[in-house]
Amino acid sequence: MEGLFESLPEDYQKRLGRPGEYPFTRGIYPRMYLDRLWTMRQYAGFSTAEESNRRYRYLLAQGQTGLSVAFDLPTQLGLDPDHPMSVGEVGRVGVSIATLEDMERLFEGIPLDQVSTSMTINAPAMMLLALYLLVAERQGVSWDKVSGTVQNDILKEYFARGTYIYPPGPSMRLVTDIFQFCAEKVPRWNTISISGYHIREAGATAAQEIAFTLADAKAYVRAAIERGLDVDRFAPRLSFFFAAHNDIFEEAAKFRAARRLWARIMREEFGAKDPRSWALRFHTQTGGSTLTAQEPLNNVVRTAYQALAAVLGGTQSLHTNAYDEALGLPTEKSALLALRTQQILAYESGVTRAIDPLGGSFYLEHLTDRLEREAEALIREIDALGGAVAAVEAGYFQRAIEESAWRFQKEVEEGGRVIVGVNRFFDPQSPLNEPVPVQRIDPELHEKRKREVAEFKKRRDGESVRVGLEALRRAARGEENLFPYVLEAFRRRATLGEVCGVLREEWGEYQPPR
Repeated sequence: MEGLFESLPEDYQKRLGRPGEYPFTRGIYPRMYLDRLWTMRQYAGFSTAEESNRRYRYLLAQGQTGLSVAFDLPTQLGLDPDHPMSVGEVGRVGVSIATLEDMERLFEGIPLDQVSTSMTINAPAMMLLALYLLVAERQGVSWDKVSGTVQNDILKEYFARGTYIYPPGPSMRLVTDIFQFCAEKVPRWNTISISGYHIREAGATAAQEIAFTLADAKAYVRAAIERGLDVDRFAPRLSFFFAAHNDIFEEAAKFRAARRLWARIMREEFGAKDPRSWALRFHTQTGGSTLTAQEPLNNVVRTAYQALAAVLGGTQSLHTNAYDEALGLPTEKSALLALRTQQILAYESGVTRAIDPLGGSFYLEHLTDRLEREAEALIREIDALGGAVAAVEAGYFQRAIEESAWRFQKEVEEGGRVIVGVNRFFDPQSPLNEPVPVQRIDPELHEKRKREVAEFKKRRDGESVRVGLEALRRAARGEENLFPYVLEAFRRRATLGEVCGVLREEWGEYQPPR
């Protein structure tokens, strides 16, 4: 709280600016939610494509305004359900996708020119986006009508999440190939969602979340420029993904500080001229790591406050977690309540009636300035190491997150940080501890998916598949954009595991430093 009641700096008005104008402290649009609400994009996916499709159509019918696809771990790692490493994980934490037919079933009855889709996929981002575009093609939807986001943020996987496949060098090639291909062929697609969410969930502080995310973003921008892409051609399609945790004012300030820093980085460091290149657009998800298995209904309250912080901070889209997610995947009931939390916030709370409701608050501007200073200092440290890729290889991010996670846990265990219903106000007999229904995944699903993949392979022309995969292999050895080769391999009915497998053979797999 030190310095809170000092006078605001002389350049206060300049640092704040006007909403919709550089440096975007107060939001990236002049009228923010007065003109358009944030997109209500609930993250969902489990079991089979058919089961997930039913959930998507249900949520759309209940007023959800965008899709967000969760893939299972084998899919995230570029493995088919029949791979030995897929045992026990098929359909568990997301939907299982291995073929073009799977992707068609996932979006059956959902016109891809009328809904925006976000896909949380990283190492095989190109592959899942290629499948999505082929589904659009089969629906008769031209690619220039398709909109959405692919996460495609591989750097944070190496230090915060772990679903990497290839070493950093070729992984960055895949990222920039997507930038280039979409700039030419899929102009409404957000080519990356640079994710602070997973960094925060791994144990980072708010300042670290800003700094590490923007350091990763700088690495992607630099790689694209080195590839020969014009910054103002691809930068307007960059997007970001942040967490919203429990401290309402710190979280709102975090989003404001991130916008201001990014605007300055893009204009001053990279020479971007288009104001759209300066504007940090972001999705928010409420904090999964803040949810408790004890008294799970308390998570409804946590999620509502976190959603409020995201909206006060000016998010462009939002996912609200379900109260039962510390126990299992959301049930239909808990997923609906999570969506209703957003709708009540949007239509009943009055928070959307002002462009920047907290702007000018002494406390909020103090927090915004503090987080900006702390994040800027961390970015300078990363730059001194040679940037985000070098920092990954040096283990810098991993050590920093481990230390902050340890400090947080120590505070909880010693009682300095209160978690209601866990380390204070805990009552084993509380009615809030009564069991809640938990969604279970069919244990036979793995065998079912193995049979489906085997049948898919029997029906196809094996020689045609081999030709497509060999063309991809040759391209991987050169410098061509790989996206057209991936599309062609899937048109020839290759599986996800086969396409990713060719690149595994050529590039190897990433081995973390020991």
